[in-house]
Amino acid sequence: MSTLSIEVRRAEKADAGAISEVHDTAWRHAYEGMIPARELARMIARRGAAWWERAIRRGTGMLVLDVGGTVAGYVTFGPNRARNLVQRGEVYELYLRPEYQGVGLGTRLFLAARRELLRHGFDSAVVWALADNDGACRFYRNAGGRRIARGSERFGDVTLAKVAFAFARSG
Repeated sequence: MSTLSIEVRRAEKADAGAISEVHDTAWRHAYEGMIPARELARMIARRGAAWWERAIRRGTGMLVLDVGGTVAGYVTFGPNRARNLVQRGEVYELYLRPEYQGVGLGTRLFLAARRELLRHGFDSAVVWALADNDGACRFYRNAGGRRIARGSERFGDVTLAKVAFAFARSG
């Protein structure tokens, strides 16, 4: 009988290449057909291993989901960037490789990020998702988020609606 270890841990410089791969596959899976192909390719290309290594070295709040030695997902977080919202913390990104989605691992990663935010004094949090990203919106609603704001983001010639989900203190 073998045991598969699953852990959420701080990202390390050695994880940069794997995080870049997660970013690439998860973004293609989530956004192909939603974000114009050219813009999506540019966004993915900008986030290679060197970009992630710099982010880790700078101390960006980042956790990885390690499944049996494979980085299966990541989450980034920190202070809320939207000054017009009262939530103190923000989950900037949460992505899993598609084959790891739908089995509760995203929830595990999200809750770990929320605990880290709380540990740093951010007792509430917000997360933004593209309004047309049904999977992400469902995930954040099911995690207890309530929609509190709408906005938009431009991708080349296309403007897409986004929604903010708020989370009260939990841990």
